[in-house]
This record gives sequence, C-alpha cells and structure tokens, in this order.
Amino acid sequence: MSGENQRVDAPHSPYAAPPAPVPPAPPAPPQSRLRRLASPGLTLAAAGLAFAYVGTVDPNEPGHYPVCPLFRLTGILCPGCGGLRSAHAFAHGDLIAALGANALAVVGYFVFAGFMILWLVRAGRGGPTPRFALRRPHWWAIGVLALVFVVVRNLPFGAALAP
Repeated sequence: MSGENQRVDAPHSPYAAPPAPVPPAPPAPPQSRLRRLASPGLTLAAAGLAFAYVGTVDPNEPGHYPVCPLFRLTGILCPGCGGLRSAHAFAHGDLIAALGANALAVVGYFVFAGFMILWLVRAGRGGPTPRFALRRPHWWAIGVLALVFVVVRNLPFGAALAP
C-alpha cells in the first residue's frame, strides 16, 4: 500500500482509535429580568416617543412633514397616506378621526400593541421572543388587502377611507 492509501484506510482499521466524543455546549447562563425586558422596553419607548412627537407636531399644518411623493406626482393615495394624521388623532385619543385618516394604520397600531404585550409578557417570564412566522399565503392576503384598500380609497364610493 502506498502512503496515501494508508491514510485513507487508517480510520477503517480495527486498531484505529474511535473519534473522541464532542462534549455538549454548556447551557447559557440565565439572563436577569431587567436584561430580558430591555429589548421590548426600548422598542416600546421608541414607539411611544414617535407617537409623542407626532402628537405634539400636528401633521395637519403644512410644512412640518414631507408630502407623499406618490400623491404629489400622481394624486393617488398610497396605503400610508393619512398615516401621520391618523397617528396624531390616535395619540390624542380620537379613534374615530384616526380611522377616518387611515383605517389600515389604526389596525397596524393595534397589531403592534398586541405584539408588544406578547413580547413583554414572554420576556418577563423568560420565554422565547415571539416571531411573525406567516406563510406565503398569509403575506399574499395582507398584500391583497392593502391593494384593495388603496383601490377603494381612491374611488369615489370609497371617499370615507380617504384622509
């Protein structure tokens, strides 16, 4: 046998030592409750500061925020048009005005709030971070819903959905 064949055949030899088992990785040390709550708490604080800013600086007054480029160029309302006015009304507790400005955004606020509650509860109990594990049909359904929202709010009979 040549030297190269001996190296290839060596592990199959009855006299070769079996490979050493790999010890399992030690478990990660448990995190403190404060450390677990840091990420959801900072996310919630950032969202709260954003709502506070929009609640303070009125988007109904011109010059404070940029105009939607799609609306400016085409006159078509996108799914986000009226979102700042909706957030302003929502921050002031006026749910009816918020729904009138952008109903899809209000749904998003409630979905975000539900996610944040779930994340805070799980983090407080030491559980896993919740994930949006939506399948492809769900994402398509969300896209179709947003498209229908855009089409309806730009038609004359959907004026109630326009800001």
